[in-house]
Amino acid sequence: MHHILRVMGEMFPDAHCELNHSNPFELTIAVLLSAQCTDETVNKVTATLFQKYRKPEDYLAVPLEELEGDIRRIGLFRNKAANIQKLCRLVLDEYEGEIPQQHEELTKLPGVGRKTANVVVSNAFGVPAIAVDTHVERVSKRLGIAKPDDSVLEVEKKLMKLVPKDEWTVTHHRLIFFGRYHCKAQNPNCPVCPLLELCKEGKARMKPAARSKAAPKKTKTMSKG
Repeated sequence: MHHILRVMGEMFPDAHCELNHSNPFELTIAVLLSAQCTDETVNKVTATLFQKYRKPEDYLAVPLEELEGDIRRIGLFRNKAANIQKLCRLVLDEYEGEIPQQHEELTKLPGVGRKTANVVVSNAFGVPAIAVDTHVERVSKRLGIAKPDDSVLEVEKKLMKLVPKDEWTVTHHRLIFFGRYHCKAQNPNCPVCPLLELCKEGKARMKPAARSKAAPKKTKTMSKG
């Protein structure tokens, strides 16, 4: 694990949360929107969304249909729009309009699961956490940190055990960057991967390439006429 952390740190020293936000409330909304959607698409939507809606009251001041239209480019937009309004109502009623800083309180908010809560506490409030998204899960399993059939929670627990607590948040970001820009779901960059020796899947991918390079070239023989 120390070797993995060192290599990823060298590859992505500036890894960070790529969801644009300026406060904990905006980050919570952005992460809620990012489920089954790329950060790039979320940032395009929130560029105008966060100008129109600046606080929980703003989201409750419009009909649900209007909010749905504002986030229509996001997957599952109807469900997410409903959750945003429910979240805003609860934040106003129970937390005086502020996003709670405690993990257990965050997970009580509509549309906020364990992963979202981990992202919010670590990025907005500086609490060490590892949020396991599709990139973190894929990379952890490919590199043998977790077993192929481990649940998301099991992956998180194994990472928390292996990684020093003060490195949880930065490791989360570096795992995401490694999975997003290098070890992609399709066409991972195995030929130049510095962690190939730890990856059974990668070594299996490279075997056909190695065999084709090692195969002797057939030479044409000229027959005497």
